[in-house]
This record gives sequence, C-alpha cells and structure tokens, in this order.
Amino acid sequence: MTTHYTRFWGVRGSYPAPYLTHMAFGGNTPCVEMRLGDTLIIFDAGTGIIALGNELMKQQAIRNMHIVLTHYHWDHISGLPFFVPAFVPGWTINIYGPAENPEELAYRISMQMKAPYFPVAVETWLADIRYHTPGASPFTIGEAKLQSFAVHHPGTTYGYRLEHGARTLVYAPDNELSFIRQSIDDRKAEFDDEEKELLEQMKEEERRKSIAFMRDVDVLIHDAQYTQDDYQRKRGWGHSCYTDTVTSAVEVGVRNLFLFSHDPNYDDDTLSELEQDARRMVIEAESQMHCACAREHTYIDLASDNVEAMPTF
Repeated sequence: MTTHYTRFWGVRGSYPAPYLTHMAFGGNTPCVEMRLGDTLIIFDAGTGIIALGNELMKQQAIRNMHIVLTHYHWDHISGLPFFVPAFVPGWTINIYGPAENPEELAYRISMQMKAPYFPVAVETWLADIRYHTPGASPFTIGEAKLQSFAVHHPGTTYGYRLEHGARTLVYAPDNELSFIRQSIDDRKAEFDDEEKELLEQMKEEERRKSIAFMRDVDVLIHDAQYTQDDYQRKRGWGHSCYTDTVTSAVEVGVRNLFLFSHDPNYDDDTLSELEQDARRMVIEAESQMHCACAREHTYIDLASDNVEAMPTF
C-alpha cells in the first residue's frame, strides 16, 4: 500500500448499524485514517476507531498519532473508551478539538468515561495524552497544514481542510448545507417584496460562503446523510441531503467526492441507489468529478494523480 493514503474505518452517522443488510458499506460511526508517511492523523473517534486501534497494535513503526475531532456528539467519540493504544505505555496520542483551552477539551473527553456512564475512567489511560485546541488558527501536523472551519450542526462543530504538498482534503462529516436557505424560505411569508429581494441576495451570499471551504479540493469527505424525503422531515438537524452535497461539490470543482455519515436506517440497497443517483447527477452536470458513497475498509491513494477508492481487505 502507498504510504500516503486515507482509509475509512467508520462511515455511519448517528449510531452504529451492525446489521447484515449494512455490511457492504459498513456500520461503524465516523473514523477516517490519514497516513502521510510516518505521520498518522485520525479524523474523529467513533466506533470505527476501535478496529483501527486493534490494527495499530499489530505494528511497531508508529507510536505517535494525532486524533482530530470535529465535535463531541457520541457517534464521534464513542470509540475512545475502547481504543487500545490509549491504555498502553509508550504511545503518544495528541487530541485536537473545539474548546476554549486544553483543560476544557480534556474534560469533555473524560465525561463519557465517568460513572455511571462507563466503568473505566481516562485516568487509567497509560499513553501520553496531549490535548490541543487550535481553534480558528491554522496548525501543522508533520508536513500537513490544517485549518478548521465552522459548519452548520448543533453545538460548536468543525470541519477541517488539510493541505499536504499539492493535495488538498476536506473532512466535514456533519454539516447542513441548506440550513440558511431553508431558514429563510420557511419565513418568506412574513416579509414584503423588498425584504424578500434582500433576503434572496442574502441567501445567495450565504450559500457561496457555505461552500467556499470545498472549492477545488482534491478529496471531499462530506455529510450526505439524508434522501430528499428524509431531509424534509429533519431540516435543522444538522445534516445534508445528498443532492445538496453533490450539487455543491460539482459547482466548486471538487475532483473526488465521498458521500459520508450514512443514515443508519439506510441498508446497502438504499445506499447503492443513492450512489447511482448521485453519479447520474454528476453526469448530467457534465462534470468529471469522481463520486461514491464512502465504504469501510477502502482507502484513497493520495499519491496518485487519479485518486480512487481501492479495497484493502
């Protein structure tokens, strides 16, 4: 395998879905590994990080890692209490996330491992745990440059843009792209014609701002949790309809789009149909963008000029 890759360990949103009908795409909650030579970056720590931790224990080359969290909803941190390297001396684990200071970040991580919620506290971790809160400031991990950005999701939630050499990757697993548009449209009846015109201008300006982070990126891993019908029932919940994600990615020139945070109620057949429709949209838009639903146990070769998802096992 190339030493520059991104691998999916968890692709579901909300809660794990370990069902036979879901195994083609996977049932674990968000966790994405990025390997840049000897630099190991892990985006989010959902249940997918458990299998990743077990895999890491089989090798000796890497003993230093960086876990970059988007927020603290359980589906994004629930794998940490079962992440074996945290309990083993000799590992250094850097944890990044939204908080005012490292102490607040440590508190947020530790709360899910306190009684009565969990029997083993973070005090039993034997690895060297270091907490970082870069906030809106750019930061580096190895030779990679990262920048957080705010997204539309309940509570303080980040997406991340990562640059390494000539490659750019954006990870935004929970983000409602149509939040502003829907909020304005829902109240249109309250305004006169002049106000409506101003609101339409505002809506377009906010729409452009909301997708600026994904412009011209090589790899975009983005929330696409809902079908159109489900999105109408769950507007404001902080997740995108897949059609909004595809349309936005095509518009700003994304080269490879991986639809992410699959709804746990969607089985393999449903996701296959969703993926086929997303690809239809790309073709009809006359775009060359590669588009696929993220699948567990696949990786993206970041060293290739033609980035594709390939199976690892």
